[in-house]
Amino acid sequence: MTEGRERRSASMLDDAFDALASHHRRRVLVALLDHNPQSDRVHAEGAVKESHTRADRDHLQTAMHHKHLPKLEAYGFIRWDKNTHEVEKGPAFDHIRPLLEVLDSHVTEFTDE
Repeated sequence: MTEGRERRSASMLDDAFDALASHHRRRVLVALLDHNPQSDRVHAEGAVKESHTRADRDHLQTAMHHKHLPKLEAYGFIRWDKNTHEVEKGPAFDHIRPLLEVLDSHVTEFTDE
C-alpha cells in the first residue's frame, strides 16, 4: 500500500470512528441501513424522548440540527435536505457500512438495548 493510500485509509477510518462516537449519530446511520431515506425529525424526536427536562430536549434537538447531522453530511455519510427534512445515505455511506453492520448485529453486546 502506498503512503498516500495509507493516509487516505487512515483518514477515512478516523472519520468513521468520529462519526460513530455519538450515539445520536450512530442511531441515524444504523437506521439508514434498513430505511433510506428518513426524516430528520424522527431522529430529533428520538433524542428528545431520551431527555428528562425541557432544557435537555432543546439542547438535543439543537445539537441534532447544528452538530450531528451536519457532521455526518460533511463526512459524506449522509445527504441531508434541510428544506424537506430528509436524510439519506451519502456518497461515502458504503465506507462506514461494515462498521454499522457489526454494531447493528451486536447491539445487545455493546449496549443495554
